[in-house]
Amino acid sequence: MRIVFAGTPEVAVPSLTALLDSAHEVVAAVTRPDAPQGRKRILTPSPVAAEAEEAGVPVIRAARADDALTDAVAALGADLGVVVAYGALLRRPLLDTPRLGWINLHFSLLPLWRGAAPVQRSVMAGDRETGASVFQLEAGMDTGPVFATMTRPISATDTAGSLLKALALDGAGLLGRVVDSLADGSATAIPQDGAPTHAAKLTIDDARIDVYRTRDEVSAQIRGVTPEPGAFVETEGGRLKLHEIASGVGVGIPAGSIVRQGKSVLLGTTTAPLELRRVQPAGKTAMTAADWWRGRGTEDPVTVLAAAPGASA
Repeated sequence: MRIVFAGTPEVAVPSLTALLDSAHEVVAAVTRPDAPQGRKRILTPSPVAAEAEEAGVPVIRAARADDALTDAVAALGADLGVVVAYGALLRRPLLDTPRLGWINLHFSLLPLWRGAAPVQRSVMAGDRETGASVFQLEAGMDTGPVFATMTRPISATDTAGSLLKALALDGAGLLGRVVDSLADGSATAIPQDGAPTHAAKLTIDDARIDVYRTRDEVSAQIRGVTPEPGAFVETEGGRLKLHEIASGVGVGIPAGSIVRQGKSVLLGTTTAPLELRRVQPAGKTAMTAADWWRGRGTEDPVTVLAAAPGASA
């Protein structure tokens, strides 16, 4: 088949690569426009654009799924459109432009976690399992019938970043099998069943950690916003980013207090503590929690300031 691929971030690249290596022809890659990166704000192609250009595939840069994009896709004569984390909603008539419409690889077990941040929200909610679904795109957000799914457990050490990386790789294979089944006419889509949940885009408030909860809840929030937008707490010394944590062993640590016991820097919750492994104090680079603690020059506890009312994560 002739396929037009739409995607932007790194998690979409394995799917594009799988299609490039398949028996099908990727006739174009649709992606978001180049964006400024780094301290010098240099305009940089998206990971999908870079992969497509290296493979000699034409790239269509579009911030919106507007009439111009619809016309460009129509000119390609594509049999199928494939979407993986493009970053904009596709509407009719674009949805109807390829002969077989568009399919989407979504990183959740639909109808759970429809929306922009499915893996992040799943981790933050304390889910034990996540996965990926390939479904037919409709006008509604992630509402279409599902061709295939895969599942993956969520461990107590998984972050949103590590899960997304794994799901991107495994999901590329799932997507490839669905594309092959559409090509040979054996594909069957089943309507979604069950109560949906919504995975809203993460905000800075999601990254502000509420430490006055149980250890499991605090851990889930931290891991769900890692690496982006990045977990942090506010202290009297300024913002402290939390890059890496582990289950901690300590006694007598009040919720919201950071102390050192033995060789460990521990964050108190309403149950057991969490160990801080890597942190980043305001205005400095990331470092081990032990180095940060020594640099303070005191053994006095650090108190995490409670979030302002209405600013919970």
